[in-house]
Amino acid sequence: MTLLAVDNLTVTLNTVRGPARAVRNLSFELEKGQTLGIVGESGCGKSLTALAIMGLLPENGWADGTVKLAGENLLTYSEDQMCQVRGNRIGMVFQEPMTSLNPLHTVGRQIAEAMRLHRGVNKAEARTEVLRLLDMVGIPEPTKRINSYPHQLSGGQRQRVMIAMALSCGPELLIADEPTTALDVTIQKQILDLIRNLIEDLGMAMILISHNLGVIYQNVQDVIVMYGGARVESGPTHDVFANLSHPYSQGLFEAVPQIDDTKASRRRLRTIPGTVPELADLPAGCTFQDRCDYVTDACRPTQPPVVQIAAGHNVACLHVDAARKQWAAR
Repeated sequence: MTLLAVDNLTVTLNTVRGPARAVRNLSFELEKGQTLGIVGESGCGKSLTALAIMGLLPENGWADGTVKLAGENLLTYSEDQMCQVRGNRIGMVFQEPMTSLNPLHTVGRQIAEAMRLHRGVNKAEARTEVLRLLDMVGIPEPTKRINSYPHQLSGGQRQRVMIAMALSCGPELLIADEPTTALDVTIQKQILDLIRNLIEDLGMAMILISHNLGVIYQNVQDVIVMYGGARVESGPTHDVFANLSHPYSQGLFEAVPQIDDTKASRRRLRTIPGTVPELADLPAGCTFQDRCDYVTDACRPTQPPVVQIAAGHNVACLHVDAARKQWAAR
C-alpha cells in the first residue's frame, strides 16, 4: 500500500537574481515499511525535498506538484493542518542536533512536548513514555538524562534524543536528514544500526538523506541520485550500485576510497570537475552538462529522457550507453 506519493514536485526559491528551481519535477512513491535513500552533493536539493514534504520551506520558497500522504495532498494543507502531521504522522531527524534542540529546555521536556500536543497525555504519562523512549534509543541512565540539557550530552546522545523525539508519537514515516553529520565513524554506525532496527521493529517507512554512498548502500532498499535538483538515477539500491549508469553516479562512486587489495583500490581517486551550479544558474537541459565527459550539444536545450536500464532502474541521460560501456571497461 502506497504511503507517500510525490508527483512532479518542484521547489522554487525567490532569490535576488529571480526565481530559482531548487527541486525540479521529482516523483517517487514509498510504501509502508519501505526505505528510500536520497543521495547527492550538497546543494542538489535533498534537504529541500524533505522540507517540502514537511511543509517547512523557507519563507522565500514554495512547492508545486503533489505530495500525498495516504492519499491526501499535503501541499494543500493549512499550517494548522500541517501541525497535526509534523511529529505525529511524519517524524524528522534533522542534520545537527545541537542546533535543532532547544538549549533552554531539558531533553525530557522536548521529547514529551509532541506527545502532550498530539496524544493528549498528562505529565506523568508523558514522563513514563519519555523514559521508555530514552531507554529504547540507548541513552544510559534515562532517569538521570531526562533532566539533562542538550549541552550536557555528547553528540551521539543528542542524536539519539532527536530520534526519540521523532518516534515519540509513532509516526508512519521517518525522514532522517544526514543523521550522522559531525559524528565519528563508531557513533555513526551505532546511530544507523539503531535507526535500522527501529524501522524493522516499528514497521515505519523511512527516507534517508545522505551524501555518503556507503550509508545509503547499507541502509535502504531503494535509492534516488539527485543532481541540481533533478533525479538523474534511481532504482533498487543493490541494482543501482552494481550497475551505475549515469555519469554523475559513476563520478560519485569513483571518489570513494576502495578498501581492498586490488588495482582499483590503489588508483588515484577521481574527482568530478567543477562545482554544483548555483540555483539561479541551472541550465535548461541536463543539470550535469557542464561537468560531464559525455556532453554534446543535444544535452543543452532540453532535459534528457528517462531510460529504463532494468526493472525499476531508471536513468535520465542521452548518453547512457556510452557511459555504461566506459564504466564496464574501467
